[in-house]
Amino acid sequence: MTPTSVSSLETLVLRPGRVTLAELRALSAGGVRLSLDPSALAGMQASQATVQRIVDEDQVVYGINTGFGKLASTKIAHGRLAELQRNLVLSHSVGTGDPLPDAVVRMVLATKAVSLARGHSGVRPEIVDALLALANADVLPVIPAKGSVGASGDLAPLAHLACVLIGEGQAKVRGRTVPGREAMAAIGCEPFVLGPKEGLALLNGTQVSTALALAGLFGAESVFAAGLVSGALSLEAIKGSVKPFDARIHEARGQPGQIAVAAAVRALLEGSEIDPSHPNCGRVQDPYSIRCVPQVMGACLDNLQHAARVLQIEANAASDNPLVFAETGDVISGGNFHAEPVAFAADIIALAVAEIGAISERRLSLLLDTGLSGLPAFLIRDSGVNSGFMIAQVTAAALASENKCLAHPGSVDSLPTSANQEDHVSMATYAARRLTDMVRNTAVVVGIEAMAATQGIDFDRVPAPAAWLKSSPLIEAQIAAVRARVAFLERDRFLATDIEAMREWAQESAWPAPVTACLPSFLSQIS
Repeated sequence: MTPTSVSSLETLVLRPGRVTLAELRALSAGGVRLSLDPSALAGMQASQATVQRIVDEDQVVYGINTGFGKLASTKIAHGRLAELQRNLVLSHSVGTGDPLPDAVVRMVLATKAVSLARGHSGVRPEIVDALLALANADVLPVIPAKGSVGASGDLAPLAHLACVLIGEGQAKVRGRTVPGREAMAAIGCEPFVLGPKEGLALLNGTQVSTALALAGLFGAESVFAAGLVSGALSLEAIKGSVKPFDARIHEARGQPGQIAVAAAVRALLEGSEIDPSHPNCGRVQDPYSIRCVPQVMGACLDNLQHAARVLQIEANAASDNPLVFAETGDVISGGNFHAEPVAFAADIIALAVAEIGAISERRLSLLLDTGLSGLPAFLIRDSGVNSGFMIAQVTAAALASENKCLAHPGSVDSLPTSANQEDHVSMATYAARRLTDMVRNTAVVVGIEAMAATQGIDFDRVPAPAAWLKSSPLIEAQIAAVRARVAFLERDRFLATDIEAMREWAQESAWPAPVTACLPSFLSQIS
């Protein structure tokens, strides 16, 4: 990213402790320049001065002039404090695996800056400025995805970030992987010689787990939205009943997500000519995958709302250790680096993502079953010679089943580390990282359903009769969006590229207002 392009971007002012979920979504999408609310400066300066006073008075305080973990009782001489912090960063840079995606790294840089700028970490403001400068220049530390148990913070991945600040490690600059010193030069900075507590403050914290979980949340919102739309398409394709979406049913139960989903589906179908066209069709009840969309998707929405609330808090949190309270001069060691809240939130998102895909796959199966849907078998004319969507449903089933395995909670696992000093860990980093695969799997499933449902609707339209029934304006717009990506399946063809196009539809589309009104990150705040 060139300086000219950076200067032309919209500026997102980060207010430590008050960054909203909508701002985090904008940050994740990219295309914004980050700056820090100037009001954060005084707190950072006071916190750093407190740490310096402790050093000057030769007080013994964990994390400032002692060893770490099991070595916390070892006092470090004043003249070796810079060496202590540098060695901490280097010794913890032990990550492995593929690098984290660029969008996640930008989120890590931003949330680490927000956390340090809360004024409880004792670091110089220049450290925070450098983190934001890296993000704004698109100079992104290479952070291996694996190696954190999410307990004393995301130690290994954050160490790889910190390495760049001291001129070590690697970063990506305009697509090239370069040494850390060259990366710092790209933002006009000399590598830092870390002061007391600064290395520890950079390594402690839940920012990698949180960034991965936020990426999973935003992806889950996309497939949730796609699932609502594809469910409405399927309802229209089988000429299902809208009566189960009557507001009175859902208000009688009172679950907020269920009420919201039913309202969204009613809005999606408002003005459809298809629904009133079959009052005497003889169908008494639709299968649960159609009839219980509000109950299932509503429960998913409630869980996404809860996870969003947790992650918004965590993205603003001071989560390193120890924490500095400059107003009293206290430095208190605790455990805010333990990422259990993030692990639970990631597990909840995983359950929702798995269920969105599971009910979508069932609707897809329904569409292909001529006895239940009333549509041609496997949604193809001249079936037998043509297999239609038969094996596309097998792919959807495989991915829905894979997600069942991936949805196993990460938070229930724990292995002790650091000679049993850190004897319970969260596994939040894995719990959050696996959401990427789960979201992609569900996007494929939902995309196949939408393609199949559009095929079902189009059987009444292709070849074009003199007159045919229209769905609602919102659903007709989605049918057009599907058809812009994939053609009607007249006979068997190579479908893999169509499936990929529909995955992109599920993950990248802009959704109608009744759907986005449900989504946590589109709301101004989480209540």
